Amino acid sequence: QVQLVESGGGLVQPGGSLRLSCAASGSIFRIIAMNWYRQAPGKERELVAVINSGHSINYADSVKGRFTISRDNAKNMVYLQMNTLKPEDTAVYFCNARLYTNETYWNDYWGQGTQVTVSS
Repeated sequence: QVQLVESGGGLVQPGGSLRLSCAASGSIFRIIAMNWYRQAPGKERELVAVINSGHSINYADSVKGRFTISRDNAKNMVYLQMNTLKPEDTAVYFCNARLYTNETYWNDYWGQGTQVTVSS
């Protein structure tokens, strides 16, 4: 079993910052990539940021220059630093990990989500 636990969400005013954390634990053999997604009310889940095992990084256009994804391989953790937050960033943020649980089997795993609300 693999568990992903997010933390760090909350209410922040426009222009403010938040830092999300996600810890992966359990039967982890090797992590391929750790990602952040978000889902706003009435909208589909969208990819926010990706960081793979080689530390290649990609961002959604809507967050480029404002969000920074980083990873601590030793701790199996991924972070999302969110600056200059806008009301349209309001969503439930989900951590996702694509990983091997043994030498041959990989799968996608999800956290339970953490709410981020940007409002004055």
